[in-house]
Amino acid sequence: MVSRFITRKGIAGLSLVISGLLAISACAGGGSQGAGGNGDGKFSGLTLTATTDVINTLNSLSTGDCQAQNTSAPLTLDAAPQDQYDQRLQLLLSQNGLPSTFLSPGTPDLGRKFIDADALVNVSQVLNDAGLKDAVLPAASSLVQQYYGSNDLYALPVQLNIEGIWYNKQIFAQHGIAVPTTWDQFLAAVDKFQAAGVQPIAQNGANPGWGITRWLGAYIFRALGPDAMRKVADGNAKLTDPQYVAAADQIAKLGAEGVFGKAVASADYNQTVNTFLTGRAAMMYMGSWITENIEDPKQNKVGAANIGFMRFPAVTGGAGAIDQMPANAGQPLMFAKSAFGDTSREWLKCIAQNYGDTAFEKSGLLTGMQMREKHDLSPLQRVVVDQVEGSPSTVLWFEALFSSQATTISTQNAGQLANGSMSGTDFMASVQAALGK
Repeated sequence: MVSRFITRKGIAGLSLVISGLLAISACAGGGSQGAGGNGDGKFSGLTLTATTDVINTLNSLSTGDCQAQNTSAPLTLDAAPQDQYDQRLQLLLSQNGLPSTFLSPGTPDLGRKFIDADALVNVSQVLNDAGLKDAVLPAASSLVQQYYGSNDLYALPVQLNIEGIWYNKQIFAQHGIAVPTTWDQFLAAVDKFQAAGVQPIAQNGANPGWGITRWLGAYIFRALGPDAMRKVADGNAKLTDPQYVAAADQIAKLGAEGVFGKAVASADYNQTVNTFLTGRAAMMYMGSWITENIEDPKQNKVGAANIGFMRFPAVTGGAGAIDQMPANAGQPLMFAKSAFGDTSREWLKCIAQNYGDTAFEKSGLLTGMQMREKHDLSPLQRVVVDQVEGSPSTVLWFEALFSSQATTISTQNAGQLANGSMSGTDFMASVQAALGK
């Protein structure tokens, strides 16, 4: 579900998040559809009930840049709640009744099953044939390829969030601390903040404690390399291997020292954001969706100009690099092969060319798709764009390649890791057991 990726739904700000899914109309209209394709002259789409910003963008496309496509195959949308979405997709797949386009399943693991079932259109091939290879941002393309373990794109990344550490510039300046670029420098900054009575980090550890496991995943990628979690997913490494446990121990040590705050295991998302934006903590790990909150003066009491973004620090001697940006692409947009014909091909191409500009113009959203026009960006939007353009590749988050069960265990136990009541060894053992490999 969206929250597993974006970690918070409804992020409709100026974040690099894009509206979620292009659920659009049903295919057919004229051409060579595959077996099982829709034959009613519509271009059908299935999205999540909560993705209203996506629906607004798609509706705008249908009456704007994609009006010709909408005339040939009118846009028709359906939606399902999060807790029913994956089940509904799997039922439609079993009935050979998938809509023309749909938001991907809630986990990359399930999305790969759709690829293995040969149920999806190879989006890379369609874009390449149309001369639209550059329609997708390189960072977003890299991300979706990692989701599904393929060099080809089987979905359009209509969502994109970069992730990293947001920091209070004023607090850093008051204590003479420069932005750390290595883990050792980061630990030194944490020590200095604590000595001065400043809470170094605000982070959500309450179930689901994904805010804490973001720290763990980012550290693993810096220390062990960008393929570290792929090795676990493929069975070539285990979370209980010493090098993975050592990473978890780093986070547990921070927790035991109170770096995340005294009540991290009960701190939820809203509390975390409030603590940071009212100047009661120096740092917070979060995605670019948080720009909506930062630019809201009712929430941000320290001022948007006092908030900066830093990349997760490099680990000295590690196999990863600081320019490998942690990111997520939400639930990207897939196209059903069984319903793919000439009209749906034209819809796909039009979406790829115009979604980025339309989403920004209508909702102020930055997306995983290229924008063809120049737009005025706020300072924070410019920060996000610059970070994306300066990132040759991306890395995922800790649970990205996990099963739903393993994800649940990880986020349930994260608070205990963050307050030091669970060791790195025990945490990793619990998640590895849920992976069953």
